[in-house]
Amino acid sequence: MYYAGVDVGSTTTKAAILDDGKTLVGKSLGPTGANVVRAARNFFAEALKEAGLEEHDVGYVVGTGYGRYKVPFGNAQVTEISCHARGAISVFPGTRTILDIGGQDTKAIRISAEGEIVDFSMNDKCAAGTGRFLDAAANVMGLTIDEIGPVSLTSKAPLRITNVCTVFVEQEIMSHLSKGRKTEDILRGVHSAIAARSLALMRRVGVDPEITFTGGVSRNPGMVTALEERLGQKINVSPLSQYLGCIGAAIFALERAQGAPSPRAPPGELPMLRGH
Repeated sequence: MYYAGVDVGSTTTKAAILDDGKTLVGKSLGPTGANVVRAARNFFAEALKEAGLEEHDVGYVVGTGYGRYKVPFGNAQVTEISCHARGAISVFPGTRTILDIGGQDTKAIRISAEGEIVDFSMNDKCAAGTGRFLDAAANVMGLTIDEIGPVSLTSKAPLRITNVCTVFVEQEIMSHLSKGRKTEDILRGVHSAIAARSLALMRRVGVDPEITFTGGVSRNPGMVTALEERLGQKINVSPLSQYLGCIGAAIFALERAQGAPSPRAPPGELPMLRGH
C-alpha cells in the first residue's frame, strides 16, 4: 500500500508518495496558481506518474498547507506546522528547531525529541523576508530567483539593507544601483537582512540545535550561508527540503491508515534520504 501527502502552499504545491517502509517513491511540485483544487490534483497526478502508480494504489491521503481543505481526494487534513515537524525529524532525527521560509510566510518551530510541537511563531501578515521578498529583489536587478543566491556569495563588501518590506526594498535597491554599488554586494545585504529577521522569529520560540531549514527558499545557497553566519553554526538542508511538508503529511497518512498514534509516533529516517 502507498500513502500520500499534498502540501498546497500559497505559491507552490508539493506532493509526495511513500510506501509501507516510508521510502519516498514519487514526488512533484509546481506553482499553485489561481485554481488550488486543480493544482492539488495535477501535482498529485504527477507524483503518481513518477512512482508508476494509479490513484487507487494510494490508501490514504493527507492534505496540508494553507489550501489543505481544497484537496478533494484527501482523507484528512493536518496543519503545515505539524507536517514540517514530522518531515524534518524524519530526515534529520536530531532536529529541534525548524525554519521554514516559503513564498509568502516564514515559520519558526521548536520540537521535542519525539517530534512534538513545543512552540512556534509565524510571520504571515506580510511578505517581508519571504520568497516573495527575494523575487522582488531579483526582478529589480534583472536576475532570476535561481541566480541571486550564487551571485550574493561572490560579494566582498556586503551592503547593509535597512528595509525588509517587499515594497520599500525595491526603492532601496534602486538607490544603491544608482550610486554604482555592485550587484553582489546589494544581494548579500538582502540575504543578510532576511537572515536577521528570520533569527529574530526563531528566538521567539527558542533556538535549539539541530536546526533544519525547510521551504522553497532553502534551495537558495546564499540564504543558507547568510543564516549560518547569523546563527554561528551549520544548519541542516536536504536536497528535498522543499518537500518536507508533504513528506510529513504522507507520514501522517501512513500512520493514520495503520492506526498508529501519529502525534507521539517515534521518528524514523526515510531510507531514500539517508546520507543527505
